Amino acid sequence: MDAMILAAGLGTRLGAVTRDVPKALVDVGGKPIIRRVAESLIAAGVDRLIINVHHHADLIIDYVRSAGGFGVEVLFSREYDAPLETGGGLRHAAHLFRRDEPFLVHNVDILTDANLRGLYAAHSRSRALATLAVNRRETKRYLIFDEEGLCGRLDIGTVRRAEVHAPWGEVQPHAFAGIHAISPPLLDLITERGAFSILELYFRLTRQAHRIMPYDISDADWLEVGNAERLAVARERYARARGA
Repeated sequence: MDAMILAAGLGTRLGAVTRDVPKALVDVGGKPIIRRVAESLIAAGVDRLIINVHHHADLIIDYVRSAGGFGVEVLFSREYDAPLETGGGLRHAAHLFRRDEPFLVHNVDILTDANLRGLYAAHSRSRALATLAVNRRETKRYLIFDEEGLCGRLDIGTVRRAEVHAPWGEVQPHAFAGIHAISPPLLDLITERGAFSILELYFRLTRQAHRIMPYDISDADWLEVGNAERLAVARERYARARGA
């Protein structure tokens, strides 16, 4: 199974922490977060990692190689001029996927014990192009799903709701958890160029009658370490776990 770790971001919300190191190599509980993410994916059955890099790219590449690729094959997708965001990064790396089965995509700043095997299995049973890990938490942006999958979004900051299409049946708002299971045919449907969010791709595909489904991981421990405050919470939690 292939998996992509999205690790090309600048990490600006972490402030001085990422001045000299990329977010992927920030230590949490004695390990760089990229190692924690990689180990989680490998435990779910991944045997080939694709990692996109930009900010301090050589540091990430050198670390992963020094770690023996965490015991699996690793390929790197360099984004030279600027980060291409989640959608652009996937498109740029599309030629690296084996395309013989669905694959996982995981933000590097997400630490979780979610059942990634369960996510993969649920996606494999569905007719969806992609299945998104979601959870019940407060956020400024919700994805809205009906019985057939993604149908809209709700942005709390602007009190703006945008429907991709008229919903079928009851709708549920969910917070996106930064992990996806994707079927290979999606790669050939990407027409966007440059830097763009993968969510914008999903909204377009939904408007074209493709299914994007949710997978609820609310029962799992989940941390996003994208800013200094959340990084401190993660470090405290892992320190407590190590001392237990």
